[in-house]
Amino acid sequence: MVGETQWAKCGRFTGTTDIELTKGGAAQVSSAAVSLVGTDKFLDPSRLVHNFVSPRKRARQTFELLLPHFQEEKVTFTEDIAEWNYGDYEGLDAGEIRDSRKKRGLDRETEWDIWRDGCEGGESRQQVTERLDRLISQIRDIQKPYMNGEKPVDVLLVAHGLILRCFVKRWLGFSVDFPLQMILAPGAIAVLSYKNNNINEPALHVGMAFPAMASTEEEGGS
Repeated sequence: MVGETQWAKCGRFTGTTDIELTKGGAAQVSSAAVSLVGTDKFLDPSRLVHNFVSPRKRARQTFELLLPHFQEEKVTFTEDIAEWNYGDYEGLDAGEIRDSRKKRGLDRETEWDIWRDGCEGGESRQQVTERLDRLISQIRDIQKPYMNGEKPVDVLLVAHGLILRCFVKRWLGFSVDFPLQMILAPGAIAVLSYKNNNINEPALHVGMAFPAMASTEEEGGS
């Protein structure tokens, strides 16, 4: 997920607005890169066959901090993994959105829920579903021939909090409005895969083992 922005700190819905990471957000991603990115680390660039990145500035910054020496031919900046287009709700927080809708006579029986109701002037859940399914199909086409480990075919997504949670739901075959509660902190890394090396059994790693570190003897120490 992209690092922290000023709007994210304030709980404001940030979709198409092209704002940068805060200093803290950039430091957050840089720290993750040092700890988690590298040969035989949690995110090994040598295992990446492609990267799909949101075209928003904050996502590009996050990607460049994670992988400063990336190969351009292995990167696609695509609206398919851009944040949900919040339309008229851009820059508002959830409370302001709900208050505005109620004042206009909406949501008399149930509270507004973005997963179910979408955004006025922005995207519906169906539109989000269609673009995520298109991306998932691309990823599975890349990985399907190598499900038995013939070669590493890891794919990295660098995107935003809400759309990535939508992506997880679609990856697992759930609707965007399926009540699967998730927390994804700024700068966090999550892992999706397949059960039993089967392309038809997409899965979520609820616990991921870190690669074993080389021992002192292996590194040439005494």
